Amino acid sequence: MFAITYRKIFLLIAAFIMVGSVVIVGVLGLKLGIDFTGGSLTEVSYQVAPEKDQVESAVAEQNFDGSSSVRASEDEAGRSAYLIRTQDLTEEQHDALTKSLTSLGEGGEITRFTSIGPVIGQELKDKAVWAIFGVVSVIILYVAFAFSGIGTPVSSWTYGGITIFVLIHDVLVPTALISTLGHFAGVEVDVLFVMAILAVLGYSVNDTIVVFDRVRENLILNRTEKRTKKVEAGVTHETVVYNLTKPYEEIVGSAVSETMSRSINTSMTTLIALLALYIFGGAATQIFALVMIAGVVAGTYSSICIASPLVVAYAKWQDEKKAVAK
Repeated sequence: MFAITYRKIFLLIAAFIMVGSVVIVGVLGLKLGIDFTGGSLTEVSYQVAPEKDQVESAVAEQNFDGSSSVRASEDEAGRSAYLIRTQDLTEEQHDALTKSLTSLGEGGEITRFTSIGPVIGQELKDKAVWAIFGVVSVIILYVAFAFSGIGTPVSSWTYGGITIFVLIHDVLVPTALISTLGHFAGVEVDVLFVMAILAVLGYSVNDTIVVFDRVRENLILNRTEKRTKKVEAGVTHETVVYNLTKPYEEIVGSAVSETMSRSINTSMTTLIALLALYIFGGAATQIFALVMIAGVVAGTYSSICIASPLVVAYAKWQDEKKAVAK
């Protein structure tokens, strides 16, 4: 119930988080990986690593078209490594780069090489956008269908719209995190990031719908209905009007209280698994786990402190609007 009582505070916090996230992404941008831009990514590992300046000089000597970048890293075995991002390399260029890099330090070895053409990169980008758009569209339609027939005091489409608004919050938080890490630590957005965002969407919408579904159940239990029939041109029309036996905010507050322990317990168990994946998993899955952790935390907060308070605030605004109209 506290989330409904102090809804203005929670909604202001949500607005601050969303605006701050948009500003971060807008100012810092997202560092797109080769999955979307095309190019080659080479990881070279060493037992005794050379200085970064030496690696950058070796890459510069190859005279590749376009810009190249070098970032210090660690491979899956924990050895010192460098990630070199370049244009899409031919076999001859790849061999020349390999020979140059492996000779710089002791135990030099190419541990990863990925090459994606610009056409494939653009195709992946387009498919990622359509995948997110498709998921959001299906969620709106599902929520509107699941809540059809409620109609008091807000329509089923309102629940769908608020669900999507909450999902925007849940996606902005991990996106802003990756934008910040991309600017300061060189973390790139790749297909795994898109997969993590889709997983966050699925997790968050499930959490929000559980709360809204309890709201729906409580509305059915705490309402009376009045049916009126009217005959027009020989056709009987029946109208059903619902009246709540409790204030709407009390019904929503009860739903939040009844589902809060479920939301927190589910989130905690999920976070334990994600933390284990982040700490003990390979470097390839760390960013995925980090995005999921941020998304789960944001989703738990939004399902309790944003979705329900927002639907109550909207219902009150509707009531005030009707009162003014009268």
